[in-house]
Amino acid sequence: MSESTRSALETFMRTPLRRIPGAVLAAAATTLLVLGGAAPASAAPPPPPSLDEVRGLLAELEVEDEGSGSDYDRDLFPHWSTVEGNCNTREHVLKRDGDGVETGEDCYPTAGSWTSVFDDVTVSDPSEISVDHFVPLAEAWRSGADTWTTDEREKFANDIDTGQLWAVTPASNSAKGDKDPAKWMPEQESIHCDYALTWVHVKSTWKLSIDAEEKAAVEGLLDSAC
Repeated sequence: MSESTRSALETFMRTPLRRIPGAVLAAAATTLLVLGGAAPASAAPPPPPSLDEVRGLLAELEVEDEGSGSDYDRDLFPHWSTVEGNCNTREHVLKRDGDGVETGEDCYPTAGSWTSVFDDVTVSDPSEISVDHFVPLAEAWRSGADTWTTDEREKFANDIDTGQLWAVTPASNSAKGDKDPAKWMPEQESIHCDYALTWVHVKSTWKLSIDAEEKAAVEGLLDSAC
């Protein structure tokens, strides 16, 4: 391995995965394997767009008061759907976001560890990890998903193409509940920038509205944390 290649790979390995575009991650992983090394042990949810792109997306979001949510029911968002083979969406996220994950024939993890970026807690029992709907289902319902078809809501609840699904501890997931960034943020401040970027990206992708307080909170995070 040349000195320049070694230096580039060392720089890559020191860079937080959430800061590396998916295409770059894939290319780097391939390079490492060709060179006889190992790919990064843990992946992550798909990274959000750049700060400038997100600012543009935020400006385009429809600003309106949330609905009451009185008729919300979690069952209106079917999950977890089959992703591939025996793997459903939850199992896919556990495989994607864990370290050293091994699975049985039913795709359920039999080994591995998971670090929750919300509270920096690492666990080795998959039953002790929740898969968080980043934009909560109830929040989505109050922001426009109440007009969607069941098929659209199922796709949203099982979205693995954006950062809509994260593996986190049940405690942090419970603390978050159905709150938006104006009412709750992870205790780990290091994730605040990616949190704000992802929130806007998911809402924009799914054409969900944003209320004034929520927008102000996100703008503040983009200015202070990114």
